[in-house]
Amino acid sequence: MADLKSGRIVEWHRLSPSLSLFRLVAVDGSQFPSYQAGQYIALRRDDCLLTRKVKEGNEVRFVPDLDAEGRQKRGPVTHSYSISSAPFETTQGNHLEFYVVLERGRDGVLGRFTESLFRGVEDHKNDRLAFLERIVGDFTLARRAAGFQHVLMVGTGTGLAPFVSMIKQLHFEAQQGTAPPARYTLLHANRTWEELAYHRDLLEIEKAKSFDFVYVPSVSRPTARDLADPQLGSGRANNLLRHIFGLPAKEPAASALALPRERPLAMLRERIEPSRTVVLTCGNPNVMADIAWIASQVGMRFEKEDW
Repeated sequence: MADLKSGRIVEWHRLSPSLSLFRLVAVDGSQFPSYQAGQYIALRRDDCLLTRKVKEGNEVRFVPDLDAEGRQKRGPVTHSYSISSAPFETTQGNHLEFYVVLERGRDGVLGRFTESLFRGVEDHKNDRLAFLERIVGDFTLARRAAGFQHVLMVGTGTGLAPFVSMIKQLHFEAQQGTAPPARYTLLHANRTWEELAYHRDLLEIEKAKSFDFVYVPSVSRPTARDLADPQLGSGRANNLLRHIFGLPAKEPAASALALPRERPLAMLRERIEPSRTVVLTCGNPNVMADIAWIASQVGMRFEKEDW
């Protein structure tokens, strides 16, 4: 079994009240295990507010787990996260980077692990974070996209993490003289522009043209500024994909649906030839399920991150 090691959170960057980027370093300065873009690691916090699962009919929800005196219990929780840093970045900087959301149930109960993660970290009072010294997972380009001429990546929210790792690694390798033979299209949607992590980095990689890459960002709650931005679309990821393939939007209220003006529909339709494309997706389970349906309708291979 992998060893549990002590780590420390550095460079915590809050994108919104519920979304952050951060880096993890080993307290003893040791190197992280080698890994492939798209893999994940288990993180652990020891001071988590515990919850318990309650089933009411067909509905499952989580409620605070209280002790005999009515206080919420505390204890250790382990949670796995996709790594958003590229392998070359970890080799050079000896850190792992993550893109995380403060989870909240429908009844307002915060996620056990992320409540602890977001609590007090910005004033360095709660910056210790343990990790299992093992990086695993088969959601990699070698395992899920081999043999395809076009790889379509669809990330919702923090589901961007494995894809940004892949794109940064592909860019690095292309700069070293090893450009990939396939072409890549990344569609990332989040609620607001501020929450589009790595937005500028991905625009810069696309602009560099080190390999065949197109970035299609979108927000589901666009402002007037967003609507005026030619590099930004509006709408949810699955509805944009439906639009590209001429399928009706899943939600009737998807009236603000629009692709970025600099990524026109005709170009994307020509680029995404279903029979030669594999779509990889990570993020919201409902959106991933709809993307699986879209893939089945147009004859496209479907793969999702699921552990």
